[in-house]
Amino acid sequence: MDVVIAPEAQIGEIVADDVAALIRARPDAVLGLATGSSPLRIYDAVAERVERGELSLARARGFMLDEYVGLPLGHPCRYSAVIDEDFVSRVDLAPGAVRGPDGDAADLDAACAGYEKAIRDAGGVDLQILGIGTDGHIAFNEPGSSLASRTRVKTLTAQTREDNARFFGGDVDAVPYHCLTQGLGTIMDARRIVLVATGEAKAEAVAQLVEGAVSARWPATILQHHRRVTVLVDDAAASRLALAEYYRHTQAHRHLVS
Repeated sequence: MDVVIAPEAQIGEIVADDVAALIRARPDAVLGLATGSSPLRIYDAVAERVERGELSLARARGFMLDEYVGLPLGHPCRYSAVIDEDFVSRVDLAPGAVRGPDGDAADLDAACAGYEKAIRDAGGVDLQILGIGTDGHIAFNEPGSSLASRTRVKTLTAQTREDNARFFGGDVDAVPYHCLTQGLGTIMDARRIVLVATGEAKAEAVAQLVEGAVSARWPATILQHHRRVTVLVDDAAASRLALAEYYRHTQAHRHLVS
């Protein structure tokens, strides 16, 4: 696990560099797209490069992590609408290039199985962008999730619904109780993972992710078993890392080995 501590304003550019390098090497790369506040600076930085003509995503594809169950098409909090507003509409991805789980499906289990197949058929995710919840969830894999889980229906915790109420005008009762989410096993199949966390509220989750024991109590800790994962955090989110100075030292003295 590579831990990078950087100012929040720089994190988006760091990840945009990774996206640009991937697209140069593989123009039809598959991106894993997260919603929420954590990846917004990344999407801003990528969109600015596309607008300047420095980067094109015209051949790239994307898969979303999750979707609420029961929100109708057109609802502003539906994640397909959110990712379109925050990212897809601002870049040159082809129509239909980004797919999400179908939270309106009559058969949700079949929709989950179909989503897993679609990811496999696309060749898998090359670069997965993640945020992390205050309770350590990634995607909507809440505490207690199986570390080998696949895309499935999940019931959201009270904490997650409270955290997400800000997107529903502060009304926690408007937040759905259920979602479809990629499982931890699905996420671990990505060839590269970048997780972004900022702010003191994420500090305990980050400490558990990086330095804690691997446990279903903190689902993100499964990433310790991934061979190519980068965790980018600001000073506030890094404030509970016991080895923070070591990570800064490593970053300052990083060198390439051929």
